[in-house]
Amino acid sequence: MSTVTVNVPATTANIGPGFDCIGAALTLYNQFQFTEKPDAETDLSITVTGTEAHRVSRDRKNLLYQAFTHLYHHLNKTPPKIAIDIKLGVPLARGLGSSATAIVGGLVGANELAGQPLSTAEIMELAIALEGHPDNVVPALLGNCQLSVGKPENWEICQIPWHSDIIPVVAIPDFELSTEEARAVLPKTLSYTDAIFNVARMGLLIRALETGNGQWLSKAMADKLHQPYRQGLIEGYEFVQESALKAGAYGMVISGAGPTLLALTHPEKIQAVEKAMKNAWTQLEILADVRSLSLDTQGAKVNVH
Repeated sequence: MSTVTVNVPATTANIGPGFDCIGAALTLYNQFQFTEKPDAETDLSITVTGTEAHRVSRDRKNLLYQAFTHLYHHLNKTPPKIAIDIKLGVPLARGLGSSATAIVGGLVGANELAGQPLSTAEIMELAIALEGHPDNVVPALLGNCQLSVGKPENWEICQIPWHSDIIPVVAIPDFELSTEEARAVLPKTLSYTDAIFNVARMGLLIRALETGNGQWLSKAMADKLHQPYRQGLIEGYEFVQESALKAGAYGMVISGAGPTLLALTHPEKIQAVEKAMKNAWTQLEILADVRSLSLDTQGAKVNVH
């Protein structure tokens, strides 16, 4: 009987102008444990613990299990009878890549139990195909901040250096925003002016993250592709942003599709920014979990025991 444990980090995608192509892994984790049960009466059993455990499917519809079996089917193999234990640390439907953790966790766990037939690059291709875009699954698998450019079976992945003086602060409200809803508000076309606006800031964002230049970062986090259309879906967005900036944050953006908001700040401003963002939502009678995190540098970690 083999047991494999996979820890997968949360991710924050877009970071302003990097829509659907930049993502960073954060020090917040989901843990997935897979134990082969060859003598079990059923093919699958799932247990879930964590704040939102009651919301996670315990049958074949579970995304983690779907990713797990997808890898076996990709290998033309029959998935083993399996007991899965899920420990939730990443909030669901909040823009922190919870679905990406499940996809990466399922694929990595299956690959380990199958004898590691696939390389990391091959697992990444499967993960992108399942998720539909690379910005969350790539950093969830690899760690760090990653830029993904290309198309299926022809991806170029470029790690973006992240200066140690840039601290991510996440403000996670107690309401949800589905990715589908967030995508539905986006326009079908954009002007050249808006495209140039984002191209310039994308270049500046990469240099700002690498150098820790706060002045550059403040300008680089602006965006005209998705945030102007999505911020109206997030109650209190402008008030929380104003509060974070007044407290000294370089900037604030929507994490992924939202509603979590991500501020980037200097280490000396962490407590002030955390307090300001939490207080802003409190004044609007919205509960929020606000915390500073670090960049996860390892991605999905596997332990066999």
